[in-house]
Amino acid sequence: MNHSLRRIIFTIACLLTAIATQAQSEKFTVRGRVVDRLSREPVIGASVSVQGLKGVGAATDTTGVFVISGVDPGICRLYVSCIGYKSVLSAEYFVSAKMPTIEIELAEDAKHLNEVTVSVPVIRRVKPSPVSMQIIGLGEIEKSPGGNRDISRIVRSVPGVSFSPIGYRNDLIVRGGSPSENKFFMDGIEIPNINHFATQGASGGPVSILNADLIREVQFYTGAFPSDRGGALSSVMDISLLDGNTDENSFKATLGASEVSLSGMGHFGSKTTYLFSIRQSYLQLLFKMIGLPFLPNYIDGQFKIKTKLSKKDEITFLGLTGIDNMKLNTDQKGEDAEYMLSYLPRITQQTFTLGASYRHYAGKNITTVSLGYNYLGNQNIKYRNNDDSAPENLTLDLSSREQKLSLRAENRTYNDRWTWREGVEAWYAFYNDHTYQRVYHNESSLSKYATDISFAGWAAYGSARYTSEDGKLTANMGLRFDGCSYSDQTARFWEHISPTVSLSYKFLPSWAVNIGAGIYHQLPPYTALGYKDEQGQMANKSLKYMQVKNTALGIEWAPGKQITVSLEGFYKYYTNIPLSVADNIPLACKGNDYGVVGNELLVSSAKGRAYGLKASMRWQIPGKLVSMASFTLFKSQYKNNSDAQYINSAWDNRFIANVSATYELPRHWSIGAKLSAIGGSPYTPYDVDKSSLVEA
Repeated sequence: MNHSLRRIIFTIACLLTAIATQAQSEKFTVRGRVVDRLSREPVIGASVSVQGLKGVGAATDTTGVFVISGVDPGICRLYVSCIGYKSVLSAEYFVSAKMPTIEIELAEDAKHLNEVTVSVPVIRRVKPSPVSMQIIGLGEIEKSPGGNRDISRIVRSVPGVSFSPIGYRNDLIVRGGSPSENKFFMDGIEIPNINHFATQGASGGPVSILNADLIREVQFYTGAFPSDRGGALSSVMDISLLDGNTDENSFKATLGASEVSLSGMGHFGSKTTYLFSIRQSYLQLLFKMIGLPFLPNYIDGQFKIKTKLSKKDEITFLGLTGIDNMKLNTDQKGEDAEYMLSYLPRITQQTFTLGASYRHYAGKNITTVSLGYNYLGNQNIKYRNNDDSAPENLTLDLSSREQKLSLRAENRTYNDRWTWREGVEAWYAFYNDHTYQRVYHNESSLSKYATDISFAGWAAYGSARYTSEDGKLTANMGLRFDGCSYSDQTARFWEHISPTVSLSYKFLPSWAVNIGAGIYHQLPPYTALGYKDEQGQMANKSLKYMQVKNTALGIEWAPGKQITVSLEGFYKYYTNIPLSVADNIPLACKGNDYGVVGNELLVSSAKGRAYGLKASMRWQIPGKLVSMASFTLFKSQYKNNSDAQYINSAWDNRFIANVSATYELPRHWSIGAKLSAIGGSPYTPYDVDKSSLVEA
C-alpha cells in the first residue's frame, strides 16, 4: 500500500514538473494596432517595444498592426514611438494565451516632425490632473501584497487613504473624509458602488463587485477632480476596462480563495468584441470556519461589448451586477461576536448598472454620448435576540430602492497645445423606502413610514488644458454647474458653481512643483432626501448641496527613471454638511458599518476641516522590483454649527503609514510583503462606576 502511494506521488510530481517546465519555456505573441488619436488612420512604421526587454519589439505595417513574438508570460507595458508623434507608454497587459486586443493611440507632435524619442520611461503618467492622482496598473492589481486582487483594498496603499484595522470592510476614507464622499466610474458610466453588501448612503462593503480580470487600469483622484467627474468631495475612481480579442475566443475558469469564477473574451465577427465574467462566492463557509458573526454570500457579473460601426464611429455596451445575501452566525459566542449580533441585520441586496456609450471622431473633435442606468435594492430584517420564531420579535423590516437614469453628451477638442472639453448632463432619480422599526427603551416604540420620491438633475461643465512647448508646464482649468429639482434651494444651480485649477511646473530636470485648488459639490444621499417624519411630510427639504473647498501643494523629485519621491500638503474645508437632530453627529461621521445611513431628520448646519501632509516614495525596476512607501499625517474635525468648537471626527486617525514591495523571482515567481499602520479612531470615554448609578 505504501509502495503504491509512493508511486502515485512520484507520478504526480513528475507530471507537475513537466507541466511547469513546459509553462516556463512557453512563449507568447503580442499583437496590436497603432492608430492616430484623431483621424483613426493607421500609424505606419511606428516602433513598438516591450518595456524592460532590450531587442524585443516590432514595427507597425501598412495597416498599423504590430506582431511581437517570443514574449515571456507575465505583465508588460509597450513603448510606442514614431516620427511626428508623441511617444506613449501603454497601460499594463498580461501576456498569456488569453489576451485582449491592444489598440494604442498616438497624438501628433509638430515639434518632433523629424525626430523620435528612444528613451523608455519606467513610470506611466497622464496629464488631465497633475495633482493628487495615482495610476493603478494591472501589475499592482495582480501582485499588490494583501490586496487579494480587490481594487477597494489595493487603493489603501495610496497616500492619505485610511483603512479599518478590523479588516473585513472596504470603506473608502480619503484624507479625513467620509465613506459617502466618493464617486465611481467604469468606462465613463457612473456606478453607485463597487462593493458587495454596500452601506446604503455610503460606499463601503466587505468585498469588491469588480473582477480584476477585466480591468485595464484605474485612475484614482484624491483631489483636483476633473470637471466632468462631479458629485464627489473626497475621491474619484475612474476604472477602464479591457477590450475583447478580435482574433480568437478564450475562456478561463478560476477557483479562488473565496469564490469560483468563469470569464471570457473574444469577438462576434470582425468589428465586435466582448468580455464577460461571472463569480459565485463561498464566503459563508470561510467566515463560519474562522468564527465571524456574519455569513456573506454573493453572485456578481460583468460584461462589455464594443462595436466599431466605422473607422470613426464606435459604440460600447457594458453591465455590472451584484446579488448579495448576508445571514447571521448566531452560534458564534464571545463578547465581540454577541455585540455585533445584537445590532447587525440580515441583509439582502441587488445592484445593477447598465450603460451604453457612442463615440464619434471628427477631425480634432471627439464627441461622446452616453446613457446609464443604475439600481440598488436593499432589504434589512432584524429580530429581537435574533429570534424569528414569533412575529412580535420583529424590530426592523426595511425595504428600499434607489434608481438613477442619466444622459451625458461631451465634446473634446485637441488644438495644438490646448485641449478643450465641454459637456452637459441630465439625470432622473427615483427613491422609495418602506420601513417598520420597533425600538426598545423603557418601553417599546413603533415607527412605520413609507416614502416615494423622484426628481431631475442637470449639470454643465467645461475645462481647458494647456501644455507648454517644452513640456515643463501643464495647467488645467475647469468650471462646473450642478442643480436638481428636489427643492427650490437645490434648483439654484448658480449657487453650486465648482471652479477648479491645477498646474504642474518642472523647474529643474528632476524637480517639479504641483498646485491644485477647487470647490466641489455633492448632493446628500437619497436616504436623507427621501426621509419623512411621523406626519408623513418630507422632513429634510431644507438640505443643501454639501460643499468642500480643497487645496493642495506638492513637490516631486525624480532623480532617475526608476525612483519618484513626493511631498504634498492638503487642506479641505467643508460646509453644509447634514447634521443629525437626534444625536448631533454629522452625517459625514457615519457610514462605516452595515445597514443604512441618512434616513433621519437632518439639518445642513455642520462644518468640517481636514488638513495634513503626505510623503511618498516609489522605486520601480521593470521586471524586477516594485516598492512603495508613504506616510500621511493629518487632522479631521467637525463642528455642529458656526458657533461651536471643532471636535475630532470619526476619521481622525492622525497618521497612516504604508510600506510594500514585490520582487520578481526566477521562473515567473514573485514574493511580496506589506506593512500598514494607522492611528486609533477617536472614542468617547466612559465611567463604569457612575454609569452603574443610572437607572435602566
